[in-house]
Amino acid sequence: MIRPELDSGVPGGELLLAFADAIIGTDRAALDAARTALAEGLGPAAVSGAASVAANFSKNDRIANGVGIPVDDMVMKVTEDIREQLGLNDYRSAVNTFRHSAD
Repeated sequence: MIRPELDSGVPGGELLLAFADAIIGTDRAALDAARTALAEGLGPAAVSGAASVAANFSKNDRIANGVGIPVDDMVMKVTEDIREQLGLNDYRSAVNTFRHSAD
């Protein structure tokens, strides 16, 4: 979420957003703190549930890369700037998209 200060409308949404930010980061202390806050705020099951959702997204991305699923042409057009800024076109698996792209 680009603007985490906005109310997501989800109970404990701010805790879930903090956990989501921490789980993709590299700061172990931040992850531990987010995990503890989530457990205290929504219960231990929320931690395993949120971690399972994050793991599933990671798994799906790895499967898509592994089998060579390309990004749609429309998505390629609207993400051109951000892909350049993040260096995503330099990833080895990006060849799967460029091979099937209409451009």
